[in-house]
Amino acid sequence: MRAAPQRPPSDLIWSLGGQTMGTTWSARVVPAPGSDQAALQAAVEAELTTVVHLFSHWEPRSELSRFNNAPAGVWAVSQGFWDLLTASLDIADDTDGAVDPTLGAVVDLWGFGPPGPRPADDPVPDDDAIQAALSVSGFQALRLNRDARGVMQPGGMRLDLSAIAKGHAVDRVSDRLIAEGATSHLIEIGGELKGRGVKPDGQPWWVEIEAPPGSTAPRTVAALFDLAVATSGDYRRAFRHRGRVYPHTISGRTGRPVDHGLVSVTVFHEQAMMADAWSTALTVMGPVEGPPFADAMGLAACFTTRDGQGLIETVTPAWHAMMDEDETPA
Repeated sequence: MRAAPQRPPSDLIWSLGGQTMGTTWSARVVPAPGSDQAALQAAVEAELTTVVHLFSHWEPRSELSRFNNAPAGVWAVSQGFWDLLTASLDIADDTDGAVDPTLGAVVDLWGFGPPGPRPADDPVPDDDAIQAALSVSGFQALRLNRDARGVMQPGGMRLDLSAIAKGHAVDRVSDRLIAEGATSHLIEIGGELKGRGVKPDGQPWWVEIEAPPGSTAPRTVAALFDLAVATSGDYRRAFRHRGRVYPHTISGRTGRPVDHGLVSVTVFHEQAMMADAWSTALTVMGPVEGPPFADAMGLAACFTTRDGQGLIETVTPAWHAMMDEDETPA
């Protein structure tokens, strides 16, 4: 059972926001007495800049991009880079590669990476090209030297931490705000959200759960009290070719975008990084493998599947239990 929420540090709510990681970020913050709004904005921006410099595969000077372009060999990495990479590899192992940080070459091949979209007259790579990209991918092929904090670049491997980096950024910003005395806040980066503490009126941070386009289900709201939520959807980034939609979520098992009728997966977790990673992993697993796996892991997850009749929701017992605890916001 969670402890009762503490009184926020003040009766103010400040709104902060900006651009980062190719998307937008926003925060609603209850500041500590004597805080400066511009200083809090700068503190958040500093954390986001650090994430970009470490993990952006769109930034040529980032640590991740330097590793991706490095020749074969063992390369020492920073502590921050090491921590997120090893966390991602642990999730890859737990999910049998449903989240795999080594699929950058495959992502690029399908036109979802920094090189940009494939030619309009050749949008789908052939089997040989897919196998070539898979040959330099695979989390089990990534070797680590833990004593030296070194990562082996076998040659041609391209890391892509986008399945976890945005959630990690949310957690970092939340931790930084707490360090600045703003212990009650709601953070959002590109649709990933995390709430800490409560508002000055004692109400939690109520959020509406993202629904896929075309959904006619009643809106779902949830209280984010020391809780994060992330959604992975096939409508976020995709292209259409010959009547088929190719979403940006790639399965490392096939080297191809997922194609199993799963429209979206939403996951709640105490860590935004884990909510982000689990929503991606369950999307790759699909509507048959995903729900029982999520149930076994105790995850609060909602799966939305498309069939000939429309959209169908499947939720885990943990999701049911959490929604039963929430009250309608005033």
